[in-house]
Amino acid sequence: MKKQNFSKYDLSSPGGNALGKLGFAVRDGISTNKPINQGGLPWLKKLMMGLPILFLLTPQWASSQVEAGSKTQDIAKSQITDHSSVRYGYETVDGLEIFYREAGDRNKPVIVLLHGFPASSHMYRDVLAGLAEDYYLIAPDYPAFGNSSFPDPENFEYTFDNLARVMDLFLKQKGIDRFSMMIQDYGAPIGFRLAVKHPERIQAIITQNGNAYKEGLSVKGWGPIFDYWKQKTPELETTIAENVFTFDGMKWQFTHGTQQPEAILPDTWVLAYANLTKPGQTRAQLDLFYDYQNNVLKYPEWQNYLRKHQPPVLVVWGKNDAFFPVEGAEGYKKDVEDLDYNVLDTGHFALEEEGPFIIDKIKAFLSSRNIQ
Repeated sequence: MKKQNFSKYDLSSPGGNALGKLGFAVRDGISTNKPINQGGLPWLKKLMMGLPILFLLTPQWASSQVEAGSKTQDIAKSQITDHSSVRYGYETVDGLEIFYREAGDRNKPVIVLLHGFPASSHMYRDVLAGLAEDYYLIAPDYPAFGNSSFPDPENFEYTFDNLARVMDLFLKQKGIDRFSMMIQDYGAPIGFRLAVKHPERIQAIITQNGNAYKEGLSVKGWGPIFDYWKQKTPELETTIAENVFTFDGMKWQFTHGTQQPEAILPDTWVLAYANLTKPGQTRAQLDLFYDYQNNVLKYPEWQNYLRKHQPPVLVVWGKNDAFFPVEGAEGYKKDVEDLDYNVLDTGHFALEEEGPFIIDKIKAFLSSRNIQ
């Protein structure tokens, strides 16, 4: 197979690509539009080879920047070991069986947990158990993720508009019309679509590497996908699939940037990889990769939502994320007045290493704002 050269990404070229429309310009792998992650990160295989571990918002701010090493040592040991309060179920939505996890009393304040790629509601297992006493939490799996239905890509449009449409119907059927939402990775474009459509429903936002700013996209981490947006070729699809949709690729997604990669639960990448091996998954996931450019085009709309409606926002961001660097966390400072800002010394899935700290933060953040 012909090797692809990813050393240069001219994202400002014509042709309707999302980054060109939003003003990205890149030379020699370095963005000329500050403050995007100027140091950049090499693409997946290069990252895997070069690292010792494997793999792919005023005074009103309640601002508490945190550079965390391992905060779990400083947190009271009232931690998450009992998952017996977590329940499981399916909801039929537009002919699809949507799997969900839930915990807590339905009469208490609601938190909707929206997962990222390549994860599922499984990533929120400790949040569900840790907050069940004070909140009602619900974490659905999107179509083609986790235990939800996987409709054939020939018959189901794998776009973020469509995933958000299904999640909107799911919440409507469950009678959930007032909630805080926790967003991570793919959870951000889905969650912000819900927020823009129903701003009156959103009480607060918790973002764990849930990006809404162009500077929050790593040029090096996203490089081949940026190229894919400009030219959708079978060669690029093969390169992306061979780098990302592998067992080692899944392990890298969950362990890269962590302080103790050997302590990360292997179930995370084993489950993710098992899902990706289903026939048709490569096509579905590539379709979502390609559609992600439409999320970038919507960033100004989401930022305007934040400025206009001013939901309280808790930022808990893994600063070593190869795809959504800390500039994405800093973006919220421009638009949100009531911001609790925390940067953690961990990776893309910060919950895996800093779960106890994040759970305690969520509880303190919501209770101090009298979320009911």
